[in-house]
Amino acid sequence: MSGKTVFIAFVVSLGGFLFGFDAGIISGVMSYAGPEFDLTDLQSGWVVSSPSFAAMIAMLVSGRLSDIVGRKTILIQVAFLYAFSALFSAYAWSYESLYIARMIGGLAFGAALILAPTYIAEIATAKERGKLVSIQQLNIVLGFFAAFLCNNYLNGLYTSGGSFMTSETVWRWMLGVELIPALLYFFIMFLVPKSPRWLIMKDRFEEGRKVLKSLHGEQQSQLEIEGIKKSMKAQKFKSKVSVLELWKPSLRFIVIVGLVLGVLQQVTGINAIYFYATSIFKQTGIGTDAAFTSGVLLSFTTVIFTIVAIFLIDKMGRRPLLLIGVAGIAISLTLCAYGFNRATYKLTVDEIGSFKDFDASGLISLADKHYENDVDFKNAAKAVLGTKVYATNEGAILEVATDMNATLVLIGILGFIACFAFSLGPVVWVMLSELFPNKYRGLAIGVIGFANSFSSWVVQQIFPWELSNLGNAMSFLIFGLIALVGFFVLLKILPETKGKSLEQLELELVK
Repeated sequence: MSGKTVFIAFVVSLGGFLFGFDAGIISGVMSYAGPEFDLTDLQSGWVVSSPSFAAMIAMLVSGRLSDIVGRKTILIQVAFLYAFSALFSAYAWSYESLYIARMIGGLAFGAALILAPTYIAEIATAKERGKLVSIQQLNIVLGFFAAFLCNNYLNGLYTSGGSFMTSETVWRWMLGVELIPALLYFFIMFLVPKSPRWLIMKDRFEEGRKVLKSLHGEQQSQLEIEGIKKSMKAQKFKSKVSVLELWKPSLRFIVIVGLVLGVLQQVTGINAIYFYATSIFKQTGIGTDAAFTSGVLLSFTTVIFTIVAIFLIDKMGRRPLLLIGVAGIAISLTLCAYGFNRATYKLTVDEIGSFKDFDASGLISLADKHYENDVDFKNAAKAVLGTKVYATNEGAILEVATDMNATLVLIGILGFIACFAFSLGPVVWVMLSELFPNKYRGLAIGVIGFANSFSSWVVQQIFPWELSNLGNAMSFLIFGLIALVGFFVLLKILPETKGKSLEQLELELVK
């Protein structure tokens, strides 16, 4: 695996870093922006999930558009949209302007998430493709890690009281920092070549041959070219394909596999954990500052196990990693549900008197009352304090009121994150870049990306409502049961794609 190929894969997947950064940063942003704009559960869900809603549209059209104008061209435009969204978000003056700014970013990461693995698969050999496409997921989790470090640092500046940060500006800094990596991505994308497979598909054979030769040398590039030629001849390649063609009998199996992978990746709740990490950790009663710190631990775990996946994906194979990971996800989420189910809530008069940052006198009516679940306690507290005061001070209130085994929940969440990071995180995008013939790849990944993003949007949109109305335990149990069902579905239908060229996979999987 040449250094040049690794460099190109890393640069192209910097869009993944920005997606991860945005997903991680918003968990801290909402701790301040939510109370400032006095958002309801549905409004909070929309601010968080609106980029995924916009990404659905981008995923549906960007694959097809990239087949026409090229992967590189679209990715450069993606980088510009990221930068614009970061600046716009930082200066948002209302709930409406904030979600519109974030939807612009959503258009960018929707396109980036499907085009980067597509591009990387098209420059990689069969032997190295798993590792190279996994760099996309590594960049995503590095973005998460950078965001949680940034959140923790800026939150520390604010809570220390000795800086220029206020509750009205700290979240703007969190969002605005994204401008720096977005501009870097924009300028560095001009250094990568166009996809050699795309060039050959467009009858620009000599350009494609030169790119392959510069990446893999004369001998390997000739092998790659012969494989592409055979694929194109077998398909009687044409530039335009219809969405309806994806459902013809020869493609139906791989489309179903792709849809199961794309949807399962999201409906197990990964973006509920990432996008609402700070809020979730607050629910354990560890306090606001500790919740920000725990987010750093969560994102660090993701980085470590994504690196593990990169080393294992071309050795163990895609199928074993996915099956082991999804089983671990089901167990971990059930552990979280059990931990939250055992929690109780109670405030004493002395504890209520300890609150100095807000008027807590309304809580006196709740003194010494025992609550068996978080929904009843939070509803009672909101009723006497108001939703805005409660939201602003939720971390402090739960810290003194909650009696539970927070370590058990933390182990469950970290177990879920670890299992996701070596399975559904990187392996799904690797397999989606491998399953489909050259002729249908851009369109098919766009359609499955749409389903993936729609699932993500639904999870993010309803999660605040779930916590408020179903409670922590039931919310995690639902995700755990979904993972369990997903395990048995994958056990039955999932093929292995390790070590095979894209053209060889086409011969095997397209019936």
